[in-house]
Order: sequence, then C-alpha cells, then structure tokens
Amino acid sequence: MLFWHVPAPNEAMLISGSKRQTHDTQFRIVTGHGSFVVPVKQKVRMLSLALREAEITEDCVTQQGIRLNVRAVAVFKVGDDAVSIANAARRFLSEQDQMEELAGRIFAGHLRSIVGGLTVEQIIRERNRVSQEVIAGSHGEMEKLGIVVDALQIQEIEDSTGYIKNLAAPHAAAVASQARIAQARADQEATEREQQAAALKAEYERDTAIKRAGFLAETEQCNARAAQAGPLAQARASHEVVEEQTALAERQASLAAQRLEAEVRRPADAEAYRQRTLAEAARDQTKFQADGSAYAERTLAQAQADANTARATSLRDGNQELIAANRIVENLPALADAAARGMSGADLTVLNGTNGVNEMAAGVVSQGLAILHALQRGAKAAKPAVDAKRAPHITDSS
Repeated sequence: MLFWHVPAPNEAMLISGSKRQTHDTQFRIVTGHGSFVVPVKQKVRMLSLALREAEITEDCVTQQGIRLNVRAVAVFKVGDDAVSIANAARRFLSEQDQMEELAGRIFAGHLRSIVGGLTVEQIIRERNRVSQEVIAGSHGEMEKLGIVVDALQIQEIEDSTGYIKNLAAPHAAAVASQARIAQARADQEATEREQQAAALKAEYERDTAIKRAGFLAETEQCNARAAQAGPLAQARASHEVVEEQTALAERQASLAAQRLEAEVRRPADAEAYRQRTLAEAARDQTKFQADGSAYAERTLAQAQADANTARATSLRDGNQELIAANRIVENLPALADAAARGMSGADLTVLNGTNGVNEMAAGVVSQGLAILHALQRGAKAAKPAVDAKRAPHITDSS
C-alpha cells in the first residue's frame, strides 16, 4: 500500500510526527513488522542495522619508546535495542556512510592509549589482550553512540626500527637451524625411503620377472607337452608293443629251452649216464678179472711152492703116503686155472666189487689149500712112524 511501510530485517524504521513515543523519544521505532504512516503528518526514515567494518591504522609508541605501526580491524553495528537505535539515529541518521570513519577514530585513540602502556613483547604475545582492552576502553563511548562492537582484531604490527626483527633473530636462527636440521633429516629420510622404494621396486620387478618367466616356462612346457602328446603316445604304444614282443620272445625261448631240456638234454644225459655206467661196469669187471687172476696165480704159486717144499720133505723122509698126494698137488694148478677160466667166462653179478672177486678167488684157492694142509698134516703124522721104523735100522747099521 502507498501509506504502509515495512522495514527490512536489518533496518529500523523511524516514524516522526507520531503521537505515540517510546523511551522518551520524539519518534517511533518499528522493527520486524510494518506500520501505517499518515502522509504529510508523519515522516519515515530508515536506519541500517547491518554489520559494519572499520579499518584502523595507527602509529603508536610503546612503553619502551619503540614506535610501532599497528593495523587493526573493528567489526561493529547499531544495537538492536530501542535505546541504541535512538542514540545512533540522533548521531548518524544523516551521516550513516561516515559511521565507520567516526567509529574508527574512537578505536584508534583507545588503541594508542593501550599500546603506550605495554612493551613490544607483550603486544606481540598478547594481541588478544590488547584487543579486549581496546573494546573495554571504548565501551562507554560506543554505548553512547548506540554501537555494539562484535570483534576487534590486530592484524599487523610493523616496526620501522628493526626491534621486532632483532628480537626474533635468535629464535629465528634457532628455528632456521632446526629447520635446516629437520630439512636434512627429512632429505635423509626421503633419500632412505627413496632407496627403500627403489629396492622394493627392483625386488618387485625381479619377482615379477621371475613369475613371468615361470609362467612363460610353464606355458611353453604345456605347449611342448601338447605338441609331443601325439608322438609320445605313439612312442609309448610302440614301446608297449616291443615289450609285449619281447615278453613273447622270452616265453618262446623259455618254452624252447624247456622242450630242449625235455627232448634232448635229459635223454642225452640219461644215455651218457647209461654208457658211463656200462663202461665203469666193464672196467670194473675187467679189473676184477685181472685182480682175481693175479691173486689166484699168486696163491697157486705160493701153494705150489709150499707143496713142492712138502713133497721134497716127504720124499726125503720116505713118506710114501704123501707121494700119492703129490700127484694131486701137481694137478692143483690145473684145477685152479680151470676154476679161474670158468669164472672169467661166467656171467656173474658181483655185489661188492673187487672184494667180492677176491673173495671168490680166495674161496677156490682156499679149497686147494685145505687139501694141501690136510696132506701136510697126514705127512706130519706119518713121519714119526717112519722115523720109528728107521730107527732100529739105523741102530743096527751102527
């Protein structure tokens, strides 16, 4: 509507000419809602409640007489309460654009006063203290102006004499030294880590190359096996055929050997054993015959010698009975020879070899010797009688 006015959220609407007054003011303050304004009779003005900023650059002297150039920033605004709005409206309503400059001068004066009571070291270390003291020192004046200070920050402190620089030189040197040491350590650590990284990279590349070579070798091996699968299978089949043929040949050779053993060797061995046995039997028979003949001849010779001796004795002694027996003795060799010829021509089976032949020959000869011994015993028995007969004859002759 033409006569209805509404202030912005960051504005305060001041209506003058109204009969309704608040806080002993000649105008009505409206914030946050609209109001009807009677034309001609009432007048409307707007006061900004927005945040404002004032830059402060002031040449200050410290307690030590050191000149410093301090630069600060103050953030402020018109208070939201009716008293602050009324105070600010009376002072800045027509000069709202100059509010920053006016407030900055007030802050600058208090800043010079605060810095003059502190040392450079305190100002550097306790900037927040300086800001709080400036705000506290200007609080009464700001309240009269209807201004509320939100913040005041000291941004920069410049020293034209070089005091701050010299003050910071030892610490700066120590810091620089520590910085160089830290940088050297960092460089060393970086170098070591780079070397470790390079070693790890080389090791990884080596392991990768080894694995790649292993995979390639396995691939080539598999390819070679695949390529050789056919010839290998054929070779294995040929090898199995050769083994079977070899086994068959071995079995055939074994069978032939067994057949040769059964058909040739064993009959030959049996025939050889038979021939050897027959030859040994013939040899033994011949030896037996020769041994028997020799033994018989030795025995007959001995018997003949004994007979001749006995016969000579008998003849010498005049034993007429033995003369008849002498003829038997003379025929004894012929009897023994006939017995020997009968044994040689006879088909005899000798059980105990040479001993058996010797026993047979001894038996024949022993029979002759028995006859001879009987004759000798008769001769000995007849000799006393002869001697008795001859004895008187000998006596008579003597």
